[in-house]
Amino acid sequence: MFATKRVYAGSRSEDGLRILVDRLWPRGLSKADAAVDHWLKDIAPSPELRTWFGHQPSLWPEFQSRYGEELRSPERIAALERLLDFGRDDAMVTLLFGAREERHNHAVMLCALLNDRLRVPDRPVSRSP
Repeated sequence: MFATKRVYAGSRSEDGLRILVDRLWPRGLSKADAAVDHWLKDIAPSPELRTWFGHQPSLWPEFQSRYGEELRSPERIAALERLLDFGRDDAMVTLLFGAREERHNHAVMLCALLNDRLRVPDRPVSRSP
């Protein structure tokens, strides 16, 4: 099962495996304080898409479409598969992000996509998210 959490919120045992899904390391946070088990930069949106979006809720629908397209690239499909492997067998996985916007960010989209894929295990990752 996948959940999301702001990396600045601190670690709790309920988080399970903690995976940072941002391309950039969170500002002002040491690696020890972040308690990150894995850092998957390759799953994050491209720098161009991240800059364009800027976490503006009005751009959320278009961001989802554009990020969905990016998730179809071979390197991102491999990263999605790796995330799915972490979440199999009812393991708790928390996708960590640094953005202040907690409802309109790529980790939220990833979480929904991954939880959906776990519910329908025969659906390949390479299909549209």
